[in-house]
Amino acid sequence: MTTVRPIQPTQPIKLYGSPISGHVHRVRLFLTMLGLPFESIDLDMRKRENRTPEFLARNPFGQVPVIEDGDLTLADSNAILVYLNERYSPDPSRWMPRDAVGAARVQRWFSVAAGPLAYGPAAARIMVLFGHTTDPTDTVKRSHALLSVMETHLQQQAFLAGPAATLADIANYAYVAHAPEGSVSLDGYPKVRDWLARVEALPGFVPMVRSRVGLAAEVGS
Repeated sequence: MTTVRPIQPTQPIKLYGSPISGHVHRVRLFLTMLGLPFESIDLDMRKRENRTPEFLARNPFGQVPVIEDGDLTLADSNAILVYLNERYSPDPSRWMPRDAVGAARVQRWFSVAAGPLAYGPAAARIMVLFGHTTDPTDTVKRSHALLSVMETHLQQQAFLAGPAATLADIANYAYVAHAPEGSVSLDGYPKVRDWLARVEALPGFVPMVRSRVGLAAEVGS
């Protein structure tokens, strides 16, 4: 018996998070691109609403995003992207290649999103956004090291995992686009900026709210 893929959830998916989180944005972006109904439930991270017993029951790590899709509760932005693609995308291979090499390339950039991106541009932005007093020098250096690798990589192809957009691009977009908020300039990375523009031109794209901090405050963007 052939199983018919459900294209729409039976009720709107609940998305717990914060509008200033790049991790949350990647899920909101993909939900919108897939045309799925969802309800955003914003948490005030400064008030530690992500550490309440109610939220920790959804994710013991206290991290956003978390989604609720019917009886399913799922945390971790990259895991959520995979879930949404496999369950609701009309063509899952569009966003996650089915061949071994293509799938491995996407996974590689998932690892970048969880490693160099998180500890580079994302961390630099958090320092500025929340007024941390830690010396940002090393974090900014890590950010530029990552951007340099991406710049060279994107000289060879239009998107991170190949000629077409995949979940790799969804996972890495927001914190690169918002790197100037962490005082990390994108001026020296024209191929990276071209890639950001290509992601922004994808059908269903929605931006993440911009914060007027860091270099973004200086240029008034």
